[in-house]
Amino acid sequence: MQIHVTDRDGQRHTLEALEGFRVMEIIRDYGFPIVAECGGACACGTCQVEVDPEWAAKLHEPREDELDMLDQNYGGDWSRLSCQLIMTPELDGLRVRLADIAIREAA
Repeated sequence: MQIHVTDRDGQRHTLEALEGFRVMEIIRDYGFPIVAECGGACACGTCQVEVDPEWAAKLHEPREDELDMLDQNYGGDWSRLSCQLIMTPELDGLRVRLADIAIREAA
């Protein structure tokens, strides 16, 4: 399975993904500077991605806690928390863009 991630510079990267892993974990494990402060507990909103609109309908509906985090962190229409997206065969080829809030600035 694969995820296609667009970085801040607009460059698209294809990442190998394993079933059952959080999209956040996959992005982080490939070395992208994703903040993900809470480590996947849906408590910070700093792993936000913008899902390609063609893929949005294929995702499960966000839970209330995810919606709360997106509201607090200026989530747009296609925003989701990557910690709440679990890879399944149905998501093979998922396309996302790293949201500005999720990108760790160089020190």
